[in-house]
Formats: sequence, structure tokens, C-alpha cells
Amino acid sequence: MKLDRISIDPSRMNGQPCIRNLRLTVRRVVEIAALYPDRKELRRDYPQLEDEDIQQALLFAASYLEDRIVEIPLAS
Repeated sequence: MKLDRISIDPSRMNGQPCIRNLRLTVRRVVEIAALYPDRKELRRDYPQLEDEDIQQALLFAASYLEDRIVEIPLAS
């Protein structure tokens, strides 16, 4: 898994993983991807983000999740 767009610098953003040394954390990029289903709108608000940035942020986040079954209660 190639994650060459993810950088971790203890002196930047409290050492949180960031995208290409931008002041955008991986966490924020994952959140942005979830909040902006329309990529045109995402690009307008975050022109510095590239498709590869989003893809690597999602891969990075997924690598920290365990493969386990989580039961979600059904709505009544």
C-alpha cells in the first residue's frame, strides 16, 4: 500500500497525519469525503485536494480499523 501523500510531522498539526504537508489532516479529509457527495462542490471548497489525496486518506483510515462484526440496532 503506497501512501506517499500522507505525512506525519510532530511540529505540524500536533503530529496528526496530514495530506502532502498541507494543513489538512487525514481525519478531516475523510470527513470532507463523507460530507461532500458531490465532487464538484468538494473541489470548489477544497481546490487543493486531489483524487489521490482522498483515496490515500481513506486507505490510511481503513488500515486502522479492525475487521470485526459490529451489530447495529434496527430502528423501531
